[in-house]
Amino acid sequence: MIDWTHVIGTHLPQIMTLLIFVLLAQIIHQVISSKELFHREKWTTETVYAVATAVKELLMRLYHNFLKNNTNTFSLLAPYVKATALVLLSGALIMRVQRPVYLLSFATFKPPESWKLSHDQIVEIMRRQNCFTEDSIEFMERILERSGTGQSTAWPPGIVQSLKEEKQPDGSVTYPKADRSMKASRAEAETVIFTVVEEALRKANVKPKEIDVLIINCSLFSPTPSLCAMVLSHFGMRSDVQTFNLSGMGCSASLISIDLAQQLLSKHSYKKALVVSTEILTPNFYHGNDRGFLIQNTLFRCGGAAMVLSNRWSDGRRAWYKLLHTVRVQGTGQAAYECVYEGEDAKQEQGVRLSKDIVKVAGKCMEKNFTMLGPQVLPWSEQALVVLSIIVRYFQKNLFKVESPMKPYVPDFKTAIDHFCIHAGGRAVIDGIEKNLKLEPYHTEPSRMTLLNYGNTSSSSIWYELEYIQENQKHMLRKGDRILQVAFGSGFKCTSAVWLKL
Repeated sequence: MIDWTHVIGTHLPQIMTLLIFVLLAQIIHQVISSKELFHREKWTTETVYAVATAVKELLMRLYHNFLKNNTNTFSLLAPYVKATALVLLSGALIMRVQRPVYLLSFATFKPPESWKLSHDQIVEIMRRQNCFTEDSIEFMERILERSGTGQSTAWPPGIVQSLKEEKQPDGSVTYPKADRSMKASRAEAETVIFTVVEEALRKANVKPKEIDVLIINCSLFSPTPSLCAMVLSHFGMRSDVQTFNLSGMGCSASLISIDLAQQLLSKHSYKKALVVSTEILTPNFYHGNDRGFLIQNTLFRCGGAAMVLSNRWSDGRRAWYKLLHTVRVQGTGQAAYECVYEGEDAKQEQGVRLSKDIVKVAGKCMEKNFTMLGPQVLPWSEQALVVLSIIVRYFQKNLFKVESPMKPYVPDFKTAIDHFCIHAGGRAVIDGIEKNLKLEPYHTEPSRMTLLNYGNTSSSSIWYELEYIQENQKHMLRKGDRILQVAFGSGFKCTSAVWLKL
């Protein structure tokens, strides 16, 4: 499964450096041979000086002949010198045309203990809002029990404060409502984003002023000035940094940001990019009783991730991963557009409504995504079986009029992918993908444990999963392994990325 072109590409800068020394040694050898200096019993200072002068003269003649467009320029060189020079030139062209994208480091947000809540505490917060009916609270309790989330997942301080008791002058006890203000929302954003950015830069040994491209994705919180401006100001980055603030793209936004960074880095020489993925929950705590909107209150949790990318060939030796492929698929039609929809309920309470068609829409989007991804990663044997099944189905339906033609062959992606990071959108999502792709339990373990330990952290969840693989499945993670990240988002979108472990 090792793709040797990627292995060689990672070490191309060292190979090029070695070839330069080889080329110089060959030129010196050619000069020594032509002047018959090998036969000297003793090398003196004059001899070394003569060799250096002869090499200099040869290089000057090559240079002047080249400027004059002399067709006999390279006839001055020996065949083995020409061969090395040709290989060196080819390598230089490859390095100039192909801009690799390396992941130097990434960091995920680890919420403080004061942010973490059990299921009972979450339900108690709901009760203290004095806006939910008993039916709504029971519904959210059932969703929490089935969600796959654990008893220590994080909500922001603006919502957690509802657990505090406030004694009034008359001796009575009241509970503060959730703070959904802009101030509280900014406070959550600053805590999450500043923490992960600082950690990611530290791990990559990159200073803030070295960043050339900054991309931040946050689907539901888009303040003015932007989150990018907030980060630039806090970390004192350069004024010419290219900034992109992405919103409204849901849980798939992180890989969309990676795809955008790849496109920018592939067209510019020697740049570093910082990508930040998060979702701010403070302003998006739904206070109504429409069941389509209530699910967001039980599934989503605080989280964030920051990734440092580089397109320098020389960074390949210290990078953690190399980006191989990204695939984006956008669903079309009214059902796809409305399956994750921000709006108001009948009483004008704002929230995000999740449609009952979401599983069906997500399945179609993922099928299209994997159809595009397959030819880029699958071995020929699997691709041949797919084509064969399509041909057989066509003849069964059109020629032999078979009522129940054979099902399309689902290729075994385990033959091309070693590790899977499936968006922790919920237990049903993970179960469905595990069944359809015929994955082993250890393939979906990172997704299930991320959902258990952190909940659905939206776009950043796939990075918690990759971190889980690094820390808890490191005995299975080897150089040359390929990691697939898959995420879904509003619109409806399915995005995927394949990384090579370096």
